[in-house]
Amino acid sequence: MMETIQIKDLYDLNHTLAGDYLRQFTYPWEALDGIGALIAALGPQLDPAEYQQVSEGVWVARSATVAPTAYLGKNCIIGKNTEVRHGAFVRGNALVGEDCVVGNSVELKNVILFDHVQTPHYNYVGDSILGYYSHMGAGSITSNVKSDKTLVVVKAGEQRWETGRKKFGAMLGDHVEVGCNSVLNPGTVIGRGSHIYPLSCVRGVVPPKSIYKTGGVVVPQR
Repeated sequence: MMETIQIKDLYDLNHTLAGDYLRQFTYPWEALDGIGALIAALGPQLDPAEYQQVSEGVWVARSATVAPTAYLGKNCIIGKNTEVRHGAFVRGNALVGEDCVVGNSVELKNVILFDHVQTPHYNYVGDSILGYYSHMGAGSITSNVKSDKTLVVVKAGEQRWETGRKKFGAMLGDHVEVGCNSVLNPGTVIGRGSHIYPLSCVRGVVPPKSIYKTGGVVVPQR
């Protein structure tokens, strides 16, 4: 199980501007503290023919579409051909890839979204990394702080990984599908290609190419 939650097993790093940055780490949550600094360093290096700096610490691809009612906070990069819809609240420290959707009433905070990620309707994504072509169904959220405010531990059966973090949402591998109105609890890691049923309450590690069913039953995909 250890191998399935490492960066090299969750993500194709060719599909994000954060690829070289993520290669420094073994586990994805180790990268969360440096997202803001990463964006601040990447922004000035972006090709001005393709990106424009629209405010302090905020760069938007010229091919992207950003609704006038959307808020983009420092530090932020919005990738090529990405759509940021009405009422989106990008609080800051958000690296959003190419061909993404950040939908109405969606809130992003301290996140990396790989290329082709969709967070289209009423999603909260905080202190999380969403892999290539991952999709959050309407109303699904990452819960990033435990109710008792203790540090987050990633759990898979008897295995435990102490993260040392109070805030940690979810790590979604490439091509993960999260069903509508699901809650991904602090420390959730979902392996590549897995599907989460709607209305699920997910905790811990979901293996790659699995289906997380009602009641927390996990079965391999056929």
